[in-house]
Amino acid sequence: MNTANQELRGEVAVDPSFAQGAAFVEGQFVPVAEARIPLLDRGFTRSDATYDVTHVWKGYIFRLDDYLDRFERNMAALRMQPPLGREEIRAALIECVRRSGLRDAYVQMTCTRGVPPGGSRDPRVCKPCFYAFAVPFVWISDPAQQKRGLNLHVSTRRRIPPDCLDPRIKNFHWLDMTMGQFEAFDAGCDTEVLTDGEGNLTEGPGFNVFVVQQGRLMTPAEGVFDGMTRRTVIELCQELGLPVEETVVPVAGLATADEVFLSSTAGGIMPVTRIEGRVVGDGTPGPVTALLQGIYWERKANGWHGEPIAYCN
Repeated sequence: MNTANQELRGEVAVDPSFAQGAAFVEGQFVPVAEARIPLLDRGFTRSDATYDVTHVWKGYIFRLDDYLDRFERNMAALRMQPPLGREEIRAALIECVRRSGLRDAYVQMTCTRGVPPGGSRDPRVCKPCFYAFAVPFVWISDPAQQKRGLNLHVSTRRRIPPDCLDPRIKNFHWLDMTMGQFEAFDAGCDTEVLTDGEGNLTEGPGFNVFVVQQGRLMTPAEGVFDGMTRRTVIELCQELGLPVEETVVPVAGLATADEVFLSSTAGGIMPVTRIEGRVVGDGTPGPVTALLQGIYWERKANGWHGEPIAYCN
């Protein structure tokens, strides 16, 4: 039987060399430190790629089918036909986690345009490539930072407009956000949120934003990625009877916000207690944020929206 097929079926025992993470590259599983992609892949040379990220918490992989649905939509939107089918992609992701042995993991799937034939820049003649990896869980802000809350900077940089690039297609075009992060660090803040250039909030590097005013939650509707944690927060609010709306959120609204929090795969629900040094609310994570954060992590510890990984040890 082909080794790659055996691995996708979970028939190969865990190797200690995968303890820091496992990757799936060119049909083979390798320790993440040894993973490589071709230098001429357009995913590297042109950021011609889409990706998605789920995670594992306490041995359960979170909302995997929802992430796969979104990944498939985004590949189709970019006119990419992956070399693997959905069930093979699913198996590769699970096997990366299983091989690593990680009970809390950050799990990424990526489809690139691939390597063009020599002398060509025609994306139509490229053969797309699929890559995946699982590494230890990644935090935008760790639990200690979340306890005190983040200091958020509102960047002077404009988020790439949706009519240039649909932000719902997850991509590697992060230079606007990366340079905004430097701006935030220079200002003594923890992270930043970009605007649409017309005085409204969009998103930050890897997260969505929620503003709470008089018990009503608002999150930007345009110019943002449809984050899975954002979606989960909205579902939780609906379940709990908390008013929540996807709408235009002016930057000026931050000045009157009772609470502000961020949502991301890499950190869950993260309180913001200062905006450029100005205290939000009473300067501690607010009651709505704390309620949602507590329920989110409590349920996740019990496998909520999760699929158990069949580890070998």
